[in-house]
Amino acid sequence: MIRVLLKKLLDEKSFKERKRITLNEVSQETGVSRATLTRIANVPGYNTNTDTLNALCRYFECSPGELLELRDDQE
Repeated sequence: MIRVLLKKLLDEKSFKERKRITLNEVSQETGVSRATLTRIANVPGYNTNTDTLNALCRYFECSPGELLELRDDQE
């Protein structure tokens, strides 16, 4: 299963910028709906599209390899 590391990147960006960053802020900056971000963050294996991944990579200034992780389906 491919896992989106949204929470991890959000924590790292918050720490780096020394301020709390909410999913609402990410939604406003990326154009990705709050509901979609919530599903990505909370639903294991949530299926999203490349436009969303592209927007998140641009926001977090990361590559897809830093945003995605391949996990064993049995985990």
